Amino acid sequence: MSDEGDEAAPGTHSDAAPGTHSDAAPGTHADRVAVTGTPGTGKTTATRLLEDDHEVIHLNDLIKGDEALWSERDPDRDTLVADLDAVTDRLGDWSGILDSHLAHRFPVDRVVVLRCAPATLERRLRERGEPAPKAEENAEAEALDVVLSEAVAEHGMGRVYEIDATELDPEAVADAIRGVVEGEREPAAGTVGFTDYL
Repeated sequence: MSDEGDEAAPGTHSDAAPGTHSDAAPGTHADRVAVTGTPGTGKTTATRLLEDDHEVIHLNDLIKGDEALWSERDPDRDTLVADLDAVTDRLGDWSGILDSHLAHRFPVDRVVVLRCAPATLERRLRERGEPAPKAEENAEAEALDVVLSEAVAEHGMGRVYEIDATELDPEAVADAIRGVVEGEREPAAGTVGFTDYL
């Protein structure tokens, strides 16, 4: 999977789960929230709307802007291979919202997984200039719950908040993310399914 533009892909340096940050119980404010999902689900658009009230780290931009954070360029997929250990070191003791299709790979209190109907996601990716094979690959990954499965495996069901953003405008998605940060939503994973796309 790639993300908006020439984005970072998971690398081989540290694919092991880094775990969680703390025990931010439901009903409490979370210090670290990952906003993740297949490329094209609306992560960056929604998190940009939260920048006035929250520290937001757009991880893909950070990686693209610092050669020490990626190890190689995958020419077949036109993506950067992120060095997750180097990124973890660079992030240091951060707090706020981490935006990226890789965000769930880092220690966080809660994980928002944005979902989108695969046909809609594929259309969005093609409209922003992604090659057809890359758009199709990402649509299939969305239908197979790849990012959701990774997030649950790394953080557990009790820290994952799945949000179907297919029919939501960016402001509504941002409000849903805000609700997760503030502890106003209950964890939910496995509530959205797109296997009929396959």
